[in-house]
Amino acid sequence: MNNRAGSFLWNLRQLSTLVPTGRTVRLYPLAFCRPNIAYSNWNRRNLLNTFRNKMHSSTRYLFQDALIFKSEGDDCQTKGISTATVFTVDKLLCPRRLSFDSKHFLVSVNELKKSFHQEASDEDVLTKRRKPALISSTKLSQECNSLSDVLDIFSKAPTFPSSNYFSAMWTIAKRMSEDQKRFEKQLMFNHPAFNQLCEHVMREAKIMYFGDLLFSLHAIVKLGIPQNTLLVQTLLRMVQERINECDEKCLSVLSTILNTMEPCKNVDVLLAGLRMLVDEQVCKIKHVFTLQTVMRSIGKDAPIGLKRKLEMKALKELDQFSVLNCQHMFAVLAAMNHRSIILLNECSKRVTSNIHGCPFKILINILQSCRDLQYINIDLFKGIADYVATTFDIWKLKKVLFLLILFENFGFRPVGLMDLFIKKAADEPGFLNVKSLVGILNVYSSLNHFYKCQTHEFLEVMASALTGSLHHISSENLLNAVCSFCWMNYFPLALINQLLQKDIIDDLLTSGDVERNVHRLHVVATCLKLDDAPCHKDLDLVLPQLPPMTFCPQPKVAAVLSDLLGEGCFSQSVQLPHNYFIDFEIRMDANRSQVLPFSDVDVVTSTDIQRVAVLCVPKSAYCLDSTHPKGYLAMKMRHLKIMGFHVILVNNWEVEKLEMKDAVAFLKTKIYSPKVLSSADIHLQSTC
Repeated sequence: MNNRAGSFLWNLRQLSTLVPTGRTVRLYPLAFCRPNIAYSNWNRRNLLNTFRNKMHSSTRYLFQDALIFKSEGDDCQTKGISTATVFTVDKLLCPRRLSFDSKHFLVSVNELKKSFHQEASDEDVLTKRRKPALISSTKLSQECNSLSDVLDIFSKAPTFPSSNYFSAMWTIAKRMSEDQKRFEKQLMFNHPAFNQLCEHVMREAKIMYFGDLLFSLHAIVKLGIPQNTLLVQTLLRMVQERINECDEKCLSVLSTILNTMEPCKNVDVLLAGLRMLVDEQVCKIKHVFTLQTVMRSIGKDAPIGLKRKLEMKALKELDQFSVLNCQHMFAVLAAMNHRSIILLNECSKRVTSNIHGCPFKILINILQSCRDLQYINIDLFKGIADYVATTFDIWKLKKVLFLLILFENFGFRPVGLMDLFIKKAADEPGFLNVKSLVGILNVYSSLNHFYKCQTHEFLEVMASALTGSLHHISSENLLNAVCSFCWMNYFPLALINQLLQKDIIDDLLTSGDVERNVHRLHVVATCLKLDDAPCHKDLDLVLPQLPPMTFCPQPKVAAVLSDLLGEGCFSQSVQLPHNYFIDFEIRMDANRSQVLPFSDVDVVTSTDIQRVAVLCVPKSAYCLDSTHPKGYLAMKMRHLKIMGFHVILVNNWEVEKLEMKDAVAFLKTKIYSPKVLSSADIHLQSTC
């Protein structure tokens, strides 16, 4: 009896090497009317060898209530999940009862082999009979015409992985219009199988391939499933746990997902994990598309060291950049807020040399990114402007206007393109709404652009179009439009009368950007008093005082004037009426041949005095890459002339480069009349 018991226990110990002790193993069928899950294609010969060799290193994975065995040698490994009746553990490991009829009460190895083969053949037949055909997301998206069709197929015979259904639905949704997409999404949420599909995806998240997990999360986010749902948050947590499984393709998909999601705790944690992963694997990235996707997703607040690593990687791969890669590089660098001059310069060259055929949307994105990065490239801007001017007839005027607004942000004045736009807008004013009209006026007044004899006609068309929308225009838009007209020395009576209504003024002084409104109202009032306005010359508009202007000292110019004119012959930082300020004032005779000391001015009658205003002008006061003054400087010069000044513009950056001797000669030619200088040169030559 003791021998029989010992033999029985010995056999039982051999079986225990395959089933871990200490925890009861139970197989639960999945809910929601889906078939039980079993793992097919087990190699039972290897399982028997494992049993015979007493390999105790089996590792158990218990995911989604299904049991998987995996040995260290991968002798017993699942190749996929098929739907079949799940055999109980005791039947699987002990296909028939142990025999005690033998003299030594031992189970023959040959009998175990036969029984295992018999059970394997029985299970394969049953599996083939009940296993549904696997279907890919591509096939699903081709066979189905709506999101509900995909859910109907799922409800009839679910297959693993469930991520295919979400991927197929997103592929189908991309083919739909916005209205149809909105309607189909509502049907999807109300479909009875939708909740079951969500349950399947959550349960399979641990065992599906990591790529399938990411594609399902991407599709779920794109389909508009709320981010705060249990489904999305569960998948985010699972991606966090399995992020080390990322290869290059998964890295690209994960970066795309993070770009589309709103910040939350799980997204922030995942972003931090992505940054650490990219920091380790940046050298292993082989494809430019993946590199740019990762750069776009790491965020503006990423460590500067990581940004520089990615920049160096991009520079190494520069020879592999296609034209499209160069076009997208601007937006990529703007997304990570990294101003890499070398990368931007190289990509600008490629974009400019391949500008023809470039989509308008990409041109807009390039200029927006340059604005965000504060990057200025004259050749790039000229190339874009010339290309749009050459192909002007194929673009809608609203698109060209958007381009001009971006150019105005840089202070860039594309003369040819702006001339074409004036002619087209004057011929076809019907396309313009109030917002477009205000934008056009702001661009042309800011850049101080006039087009020969058509400027007056253009301004009349703009004023007429705005007058027709007078009762629909907001107070702020009305002020902006009138201020732009005043900068260009044009005064539409109907618009000005509407602006000066008490309720409009009160609204501007109490709402919106009050400080900006006050400044613009002062500009309008000044223009009405000084320019040739047909009305409101005696306007007494009570406005709040503007904040005091900050005076910028000009020590180099002051030293040059002292050397040229002597002390007491000029005045610094002069405040004038109408809130104007000039850097230096010089008083000369009417011919500008002699400088008058300020102490002798009272002796001379005012008709014999020529007041000279010296304005020290920075580069920002001119249009980009030119000496064409912008709108405010042009208006100030016009008003100073009306006030009796002769205006001299001194470019700060030019004077700073000159030696004192050269600077004196330069200012002398600016201050004195050319006739006086030419006669002085003749006299000097005659004396020599």
